[in-house]
Amino acid sequence: MDKLNPVHSLLPPAGEGIYAGLIIKTTMTNQYVIDNLQAGNPASLGATFDGNGVNFAVFSAHAERVELCIFDAAGQKELARLPLPEFTNEIWHGYLPDAQPGLIYGYRMFGPNEPKRGHRFNPHKLLIDPYAKRLIGSFRWSPAQYGFDTGPRGEVLSFNKQDNARDTYKAVVSDNHFDWEDDKPPAIPLADSILYEVHVKGFTMRHTDVQKKLRGTYEGFASNAAIGHLQRLGITAVNLLPIHQSIPERHVIDKGLTNYWGYNSIAFFAPDKRFAIDDPVREFKTMVKHLHRAGIEVTLDVVYNHTAEGDHNGPTLSFRGLDNATYYHLRHGHPDYYENFTGTGNSVNLQHPRVLQMVMDSLRYWVLDMHVDGFRFDLATTLARGETGFDAQCNFFHCLQQDPVLSKVKLIAEPWDSGIGGYQVGRFPPGWSEWNDRFRDSARAFWVRETGYRGEIATRIAGSADLFGHHGRRPQASVNYITAHDGFTLHDLVSYNSKHNEINGEDNQDGTIDNKSWNCGVEGPTSLLAINTLRNKLKSSLLATLLISQGVPMLLAGDEMGRSQQGNNNAYNQDNDISWLQWQNADQSLMTFVSEMIALRRRYPQLRGTHWLNNSTAMTGVKEIVWLNRQGSEMTQAHWEEPDRHLLGILLNAKQTQEPTVLILMNAEAKDWAFPLPAGKWHMRLDTARYPETIVEALEHTLLLKAQSFVLLDKHTN
Repeated sequence: MDKLNPVHSLLPPAGEGIYAGLIIKTTMTNQYVIDNLQAGNPASLGATFDGNGVNFAVFSAHAERVELCIFDAAGQKELARLPLPEFTNEIWHGYLPDAQPGLIYGYRMFGPNEPKRGHRFNPHKLLIDPYAKRLIGSFRWSPAQYGFDTGPRGEVLSFNKQDNARDTYKAVVSDNHFDWEDDKPPAIPLADSILYEVHVKGFTMRHTDVQKKLRGTYEGFASNAAIGHLQRLGITAVNLLPIHQSIPERHVIDKGLTNYWGYNSIAFFAPDKRFAIDDPVREFKTMVKHLHRAGIEVTLDVVYNHTAEGDHNGPTLSFRGLDNATYYHLRHGHPDYYENFTGTGNSVNLQHPRVLQMVMDSLRYWVLDMHVDGFRFDLATTLARGETGFDAQCNFFHCLQQDPVLSKVKLIAEPWDSGIGGYQVGRFPPGWSEWNDRFRDSARAFWVRETGYRGEIATRIAGSADLFGHHGRRPQASVNYITAHDGFTLHDLVSYNSKHNEINGEDNQDGTIDNKSWNCGVEGPTSLLAINTLRNKLKSSLLATLLISQGVPMLLAGDEMGRSQQGNNNAYNQDNDISWLQWQNADQSLMTFVSEMIALRRRYPQLRGTHWLNNSTAMTGVKEIVWLNRQGSEMTQAHWEEPDRHLLGILLNAKQTQEPTVLILMNAEAKDWAFPLPAGKWHMRLDTARYPETIVEALEHTLLLKAQSFVLLDKHTN
């Protein structure tokens, strides 16, 4: 028999590993006898407690036999291996009477081990149930995690018969009991939303007003101190970096680091144990309940595009061992290799109905059982890949559009991946919002005074109709941002010309080199007052630009307090002060500025319109938006085409007589300018060059617009 296809030789003799009549004790008061499993049913995937026992069901189209493995209460000793007795519609299933929540289990799969046909079954590997709601134990990288022993170039040498049960997570049978009290989703319209991208751990690890034992946890995030900060800013929704259970890559662990961000999921139903004190499910629900009570929505950054199993040389942890040929996109003609649209080694295959079902079931679980309010889909292009690339009419999109639960929550795409044709900004269907990197790049280019086209920043401020103005989509299809977890923080954007990622252990080769940043004359920290003053003006002006633009603004946690990563623009493996918010060093003035800017956004309906702004008098007799040149007159095509101009005025006329007209002036140039004001008496509401000074007297005729400054004024027509 081929040593790389040892299928039948791995099957134990009849009865071996099956302990009939064994008494299993899971709690002080509960014990039951394992005999042969009953048939159960295939309808409920995962481990489902019905009050009398537990039904187990797992999908595998190509397995030849499946064993349910039961462990002691500590998850250390494997007590029983029970073959699932039924196979219905490619679902293996069985029912264990008297079993209770708390039972610890995993699966072993028997079947062909033929990588050249796409099959990688190996019963020596204990596998995580894809539908596991909670995991127990810890994960340790060891040779036993791999299905094959490989050579120095990754070549397969032999089949790996080491058992990995000691070194991997086990699933726990859970019930859904939780006292939600009167919890209701805040249901905040996208037009009124302020998103805040934040890491659960990093948010509170250095917050001295959070109990020490709670810092870095779900419960710490739910503390009064943490929520109070969000409320003072005016945040309406937190977008949590991945909280699905993840596993750090081995090459990162070997460097003494970890995957802090968590973009390496292995269990799409289980909240990450990293952020829990005891029970991650209960503690996550508690966090959501407290945030909802404060009027703050919870959206999750979800990574359904790939898993922690990596490429063909990666470990066998769950999906690879359950049914490799189904769960992953395999390379045409070479199914022993994976399509790598994600840059992580593998890509999940949502073209298969069972894989699609798993993702849909996971999303519904997080909404219905965990009460989350929406999702941001990492590398979302991969989720819509078909035989010919990205497909805007794919089954995944259709399923979401018609789903009575998921069609009503916030759906946000990161509209690209690293495969061919991966950049798809603006091509997602109605009902979706998308990260708009064109907004990010144009705002950065404008304020750091790169040569550029003023029409680009104007289009982005107006909501990016060129990208999203189709199929009835509204400005809220654009999620605008200046910075995100991936890249420079706002402070570093105006403090560094180049990335400084040496601490990541990759010889500063990781992270983008296209940062559109400016150090204002000195690389990194400086005590020079003039440079620090300029940096503060630019930070305020960038934030103000974000918060007056049509669409949905997203802030990166810590930007409001001047957080720096010391020039690191790819701090994914920095679980330390580089990534954590430094509350003791927070820029209080900048935090106040952000809260005031958010309040101004709420004050003026023109800044959060639900329709595209009208720049013609044809329909209403008045232009809703007028673009002004440096002479205070309306921009012409010739003005738009002038090169290297970085001064722009925006007049937003009131739609209702009781509403004020708003005038926004943006001067990113290095010199002051006397700007002729439109007729009327204008009241200064914000000037980043003078902040926090407030000018109360009415202004007429001309305003001295300071260099690198953002100004907002208003006037009432009656």
